[in-house]
Amino acid sequence: MMGRRERMEELDILAEAKRRFISVLQSRREAGGESIDLEEEVIVSGPLSSREALGQPCREDFPLLRGKEVLMQAVCSGAAGQAFTSDSGRFRGTLADVMQMPLNGSFERAVLIATMNASLRSLGLIEKTVHCKDEGPKRCASCMSEWIEEQDCERVGLIGMQPALLEALIQALGPDKVMISDLAEAGSVRFGVKVLDGMDCSEMFKSCQLILITGSTLANGTVDDLLLKARQHKRRVVFYGTTCAGASFLLGWERWCPCSD
Repeated sequence: MMGRRERMEELDILAEAKRRFISVLQSRREAGGESIDLEEEVIVSGPLSSREALGQPCREDFPLLRGKEVLMQAVCSGAAGQAFTSDSGRFRGTLADVMQMPLNGSFERAVLIATMNASLRSLGLIEKTVHCKDEGPKRCASCMSEWIEEQDCERVGLIGMQPALLEALIQALGPDKVMISDLAEAGSVRFGVKVLDGMDCSEMFKSCQLILITGSTLANGTVDDLLLKARQHKRRVVFYGTTCAGASFLLGWERWCPCSD
């Protein structure tokens, strides 16, 4: 059976985002506009502490607080970008070094993602690359309650455990109209809804008109299969969170992240 690392080597969505990122830098440089030299230093610190990542939120069931994931932060050209991942580590090198890293593991993928987020933010091309803190997650849930009621969908699927958003969706639509999948919490029941296996969520794409996908799927290598299912079932996909900030800009994805910095 093919392992996770071997599957990652075959995926191409993050590689395509990387190609477009390099193209953006080159085109801006050739046009005489602001760009970033490939010798610019990149520092990736991680994992951030829970206080650094979330401040003091008013709930304690976020995956990061329960040790299910970590948050890495890259700083490049004076700007910060982040990426949630399951693998932690540190990196210090040049932007060129990052571009040469193979994308065959969650750590390497997270380094690239966080670096693209920081770099594109430094150029003023994207914003909201740093996770919200303290009261931010609560405000985010409130925004979701209002936003989801404006969407034309009978059922919504949430890929990735974000408990504040899940609770907001259920309160707005009811448990029968919400589906959730997650790699780490498959089989558990949250707010009256059973968590599906994140590696096999075909039923969600059959049943839900709107699919909300965490940007963490870029780092763990599951995003390609999810988008393939979305195309097969002609479903609307909205990515949420800070991890997918750069990729959303580069690949033209719809993104929702109202309270990040």
